[in-house]
Amino acid sequence: MDRELTVMAVHAHPDDEVIATGGILARYADEGVRTVLVTCTNGEQGDGPGGVKPGEPGHDEAAVAERRLAELRESAAHLRIAHLETLGYRDSGMVGWQGNEHALAFANVPVETAAARLGELMERYRPQVVVTYDENGGYGHPDHIQAHRIAVAAVEGTGIPDKLYYSAVSRDRIRRLGELMRAGGMANEEFDLPDDFGTPDELITTVVDVAAYADDKMKALRAHASQGDTIFLLRLPEEAQRQVFAEEAFIRRMSRVAAPDREDDLFAGLRA
Repeated sequence: MDRELTVMAVHAHPDDEVIATGGILARYADEGVRTVLVTCTNGEQGDGPGGVKPGEPGHDEAAVAERRLAELRESAAHLRIAHLETLGYRDSGMVGWQGNEHALAFANVPVETAAARLGELMERYRPQVVVTYDENGGYGHPDHIQAHRIAVAAVEGTGIPDKLYYSAVSRDRIRRLGELMRAGGMANEEFDLPDDFGTPDELITTVVDVAAYADDKMKALRAHASQGDTIFLLRLPEEAQRQVFAEEAFIRRMSRVAAPDREDDLFAGLRA
């Protein structure tokens, strides 16, 4: 290769980096790959102190954003992320929230505008591998969908990345997670997901073993303490957390290099 091996993960909010990509970021950092995390919003629509929700008395968006960005920096340190880039857009909130209507919300920014900024970062870091969400943003979050759109536009517009991946959640692992939660004595409503949640396993092209980095992922997730009430995985028994965090799955959406149909490395076909 004529340039440094680099992976860029494009995420919507502080804390999104951990569950789906925290393991690969830590693993590749330890392997000498340059890791770049792009976080698109400041997370203003997250919980405030004491679990205060947006729109409730005492919810200070500026204070929430400041704290969440500090947590993001701590998480990035646990995952040994070399470069953290924040685009600074306003959090749009979940589907149906009042924040969806704000003119400056990330989901309302023209795709070409945000993609141009992301494209500048791709020009700077020249990643061979880019990872983001699928077309539905994983579960329909407006900011996740927008992150997907701008990542795809930036990849296509710059022509720099050799491979583009969408993070995936194996339906089989979802089933096993439900079993672990029930074994841990957690109520069924804690895991109330539709039957079609997750990615059909036959669509998954790449599964990376990150079991050695489960503890790093747990530390990074705990760094986002202000959102602890909404991160249900933190309420699992520790051993169950390690099992959940043992691997990360992806759909290879694009590759300019020859690579096997089933991979265990995002850099398959790219290493010297």
